[in-house]
Amino acid sequence: MISDNARSGMQQAPARSLFNALGFTAEELKKPMVGIVSSYNEIVPGHMNIDKIVNAVKLGVAEAGGVPVVFPAIAVCDGIAMGHVGMKYSLVTRDLIADSTECMAIAHQFDALVMVPNCDKNVPGLLKAAARLNLPTVFVSGGPMLAGHVQGKKRSLSSMFEAVGSYAAGTMTEDDVLEYENKVCPTCGSCSGMYTANSMNCLTEALGMGLRGNGTIPAVYSERIKLAKHAGMAVMDMFRKNICARDIITKESILNALTVDMALGCSTNSMLHLPAIAHEAGVELNMEIANEISSHTPNLCHLAPAGPTYIEDLNEAGGVYAVMNELNKKNLLHTDLITATGKTVAENIEGCVNKNPEVIRPIDDPYSQTGGIAVLKGNLAPDSGVVKRSAVAPEMLKMEGSARVFDCEEDAIKAIKGGDIKPGDVVVIRYEGPKGGPGMREMLNPTSAIMGMGLGSSVALITDGRFSGASRGACIGHGSPEAAGGGLCSGRVSPEAAVGGPIALVEEGDIIAIDIDANTLNVKVSDEELAKRKENWKPRTPKVTTGYLARYASLVTSGNRGAVLEIKQ
Repeated sequence: MISDNARSGMQQAPARSLFNALGFTAEELKKPMVGIVSSYNEIVPGHMNIDKIVNAVKLGVAEAGGVPVVFPAIAVCDGIAMGHVGMKYSLVTRDLIADSTECMAIAHQFDALVMVPNCDKNVPGLLKAAARLNLPTVFVSGGPMLAGHVQGKKRSLSSMFEAVGSYAAGTMTEDDVLEYENKVCPTCGSCSGMYTANSMNCLTEALGMGLRGNGTIPAVYSERIKLAKHAGMAVMDMFRKNICARDIITKESILNALTVDMALGCSTNSMLHLPAIAHEAGVELNMEIANEISSHTPNLCHLAPAGPTYIEDLNEAGGVYAVMNELNKKNLLHTDLITATGKTVAENIEGCVNKNPEVIRPIDDPYSQTGGIAVLKGNLAPDSGVVKRSAVAPEMLKMEGSARVFDCEEDAIKAIKGGDIKPGDVVVIRYEGPKGGPGMREMLNPTSAIMGMGLGSSVALITDGRFSGASRGACIGHGSPEAAGGGLCSGRVSPEAAVGGPIALVEEGDIIAIDIDANTLNVKVSDEELAKRKENWKPRTPKVTTGYLARYASLVTSGNRGAVLEIKQ
């Protein structure tokens, strides 16, 4: 056992004295030591119940013959961090989580790991760590929040943000907003729509790293406690069979995750996290493959914010495995892959039927014949831009509009709520990329303001930042390259502005052409004019020059590569 390095032989007598200090028995020192990575804290609603999940995992590990040992991982609530400088510190935690887990696991020589994440960056951070460490590893999340109920309809956090925009537009009173405030988030758990946290927890099932129901069983259901116990038992089975993380996280399983992503209509942030996870597993993922997969993968679900159904509804309809079973009817998945259950994908999904065709469309009657995510390219996004196609109004799939240019999120929000943005405009928010932000803030406030002002079917937004999974409308982000470096809602436009990406060269009034069906994003300016503007462009003074954000900015790569950190040679 790996743990013998820390516990066996005369040389490790000092270490054993410290294990004695921890209350370990002689019998326990002979058993596999299983690290349980607890993301419990008292500031994130999706994590406030994780202590119960962790206790259940401990029981499962102990019952199956292992010694459970808990250590922590951090997590940020993106909703609480939204709208101020705190959002700069969200994405950057993904690498802190991966790095700190690596440090703890290797320093103490664990034999296996159970990851207990839930919210946005916590899940991909621990998936990165799992791939990097390559130990027997199982994931069990804290679970999704139940939807709120406002005026007889299910609502969620995205409705709350849009209510603020409606108040600014004069279509909601302060009392109306207060009702939303008190009702949209009724329980613990990760926010109830197909936002980033729930997207990544569902994709953990698709990757094979989580057991059935990991992405969908509500946080408050006792079934989640049972799932946690089974996760503890499963990791011991993996240990005995020597099934490790990189046996499961392979090129083929990542392609499965992308396929399920398209069918579910996941957050655009999955297009940021999957390449980063793949990178840790030694798989280089060109995100252009997303369009290839989308071209033959039907979109089967319209979960909030794209539609009126929620994760609890997906759970009742059969969950992720039922979606995978639908996809398998057209042989869209690699089904011979080993998973954390010790069984293959085919064995896992056998008999997992679709119980509600209103929540999971049958494969022959999809919402669309193509997937929920599209990757756009063009002279405005030479590397890529990402849009959640399934959350875009049909009339916005192809449009041209006049650029309204802002160099930070705050200025854009002021203009939107002030009534300065008109139908047909394309809002451009730049210098918000991984380097330029730094930290690549989510643009949920401006996208929600657009929806709340009644402009969701007439105004697009393009940024080198990223979008929340709660964003809807024509939002194109993750632009690469970014403005600072050179990168509907279109997010993660790459390269970003901070590195001199074309988004840095856009001027007020330029015509921007978006064609999501054709996967193109262009500014209607000649190559000669863009070259002239590039000649005159000068890098901005970094917004942050001290602390972790400065170190992050110096190492981070572009959004199209997953914003992974890279040591300069």
